Amino acid sequence: MNCKIDYQAPAELLKDRIILVTGAGNGIGRAAALAYASHGATVILLGRTTSRLEEVYDAIEAAGGPQPAIYPLDFEGATPEDYRHMAETLDQEFGRLDGLLHNAGILGRITPFEQYNPELWQQVMQINLNGPVMMTQALLPLLKAADQASVIFTSSGVGHKGRAFWGAYAVSKAATENFVEVLADELENTSRIRINSINPGATRTAMRQTAFPGEDPQTLLAPEDIMPSYLWLMGPDSEGHSGEHFEAQPPRNQ
Repeated sequence: MNCKIDYQAPAELLKDRIILVTGAGNGIGRAAALAYASHGATVILLGRTTSRLEEVYDAIEAAGGPQPAIYPLDFEGATPEDYRHMAETLDQEFGRLDGLLHNAGILGRITPFEQYNPELWQQVMQINLNGPVMMTQALLPLLKAADQASVIFTSSGVGHKGRAFWGAYAVSKAATENFVEVLADELENTSRIRINSINPGATRTAMRQTAFPGEDPQTLLAPEDIMPSYLWLMGPDSEGHSGEHFEAQPPRNQ
């Protein structure tokens, strides 16, 4: 389903909301953090590289947004105890969580499955699937404490339909879409938490360049160009939508 690609977000769409963005140091995560802050949200910047998070922090403050927070964390090495500790820290600092964008992820390798490195397979599944799922479990009490909350998982075209050589990345995204449906169904009558996934599509990011090295990046939309969909899904105008899979832009051939 196409998101509100031409959505015009009100200036105070996310005023006074607390939103956590993973992979906030660059690419789509950085653009989303800046967009959410520019519409009034207090953004918690999560990623594994503190220096990049600090750059986004400074950019938000320079633009006059609410003071953000930084939470360094690497999905690859994080344990359930790390997620519980994070939830306790955020509870003490904020008391609730109004939004969660799962953007962090890795590509792995585009290679025949027969040649896929088992350790790399585990790494991709840990970062793209297991980490976000376990983090969401730990943060559910904080999300339930909000009047209404939105959780957005990042999917991909190869999560809708598998493609040769995409290996662990495709499998992790297909599993993510299934998990969105599972959790949304569980929460439907017990909370006001919306659980959805979004496929950003072909976007000018480092991951896209790795996957398609011969592609001219200038033919792609920049992360900032697809933010209307991310704002609509995070804000109250998407209330009533849960367990759904959205496209941030019209599909391409690749």
